[in-house]
Amino acid sequence: MSTGIVMLNMGGPWTLGDVRPFLRRLFADLDMLPARRVLGPLLIRARLARVTRQYAEIGGGSPLRDWTERQAKALTAELDELSPATGPHHAYLAFRYAEPGAAAALAAMRADGVRRAVAFPQYPHYSVTTTGSSMADLWRTLTAMGMEDAFEWTVIDRWPTEPAYVAALAETVREGLAAFDRPDEATVLFSAHSLPERIVAAGDPYPVETRATVRAVMDHLAVPNPHLLAYQSKVGPMPWLRPGTEATVGDLGARGVKRLLIVPVSFTSDHIETLWELDVEVAEAAERAGITHYRRAPALNDRPSFTAALARIVEKRIT
Repeated sequence: MSTGIVMLNMGGPWTLGDVRPFLRRLFADLDMLPARRVLGPLLIRARLARVTRQYAEIGGGSPLRDWTERQAKALTAELDELSPATGPHHAYLAFRYAEPGAAAALAAMRADGVRRAVAFPQYPHYSVTTTGSSMADLWRTLTAMGMEDAFEWTVIDRWPTEPAYVAALAETVREGLAAFDRPDEATVLFSAHSLPERIVAAGDPYPVETRATVRAVMDHLAVPNPHLLAYQSKVGPMPWLRPGTEATVGDLGARGVKRLLIVPVSFTSDHIETLWELDVEVAEAAERAGITHYRRAPALNDRPSFTAALARIVEKRIT
């Protein structure tokens, strides 16, 4: 019996013309923005021109779909070798705020004759705003299409300290440190996507799981470098998790830090948060702060150790 892996993610605008509909979907999401009827249209108007310029600067759209397709291809090839009894394996992309969405993934699985299915959000750390929202959308779509009994489901809803994932992320940190003239003197700043404080106050485990990943990576590396965790990508006027990445960079510069490695910890692929926020916006903040050596660790993307980690995470759940 073949196995279908539904790779859930937020998605992104593939062209500049997709920016407005992407933002409209994002800010209409009840799980992300409860005051959506008031704040949603205001945020779109306030951000549309700026976000469009940012996507133009990184190539005219988000590379997230391309990276996810590459990850999917490597994941299924690895699974076919690891677990032939559950193969052949097929991967399907299901993006929350862009196409292809959950409906396309489910229709393709049905057409392919898949019976065993794995819901596999590509967020290592659980949050109601990411994994929770994507899973809810998948189940709503399943019901709307009358396919509640079409598949036998396995759900993987988080993997913050999976050893193979931690080792792959540590590999990117090691490569980033190696780019410095004096690697032992570099401060390591992990940067995660931020979250509204009210979500955390309601019991969301995201910051706890993110800190667990950071701790596991540094334990795996066993290096003397000081390290911190900060949060980026705040949206709207409400309080979000702190400290902010850009403010932290300013503080580090004021304390005399000259070598800084920034590590995208909650992102598994390059997209606007790495290619523009970290590579442009935060890099400029580092220069203003007097940090003379600023580097970003490479994103996981289709790194073989990472795609192998994805396969092992799935294989453990289906065999």
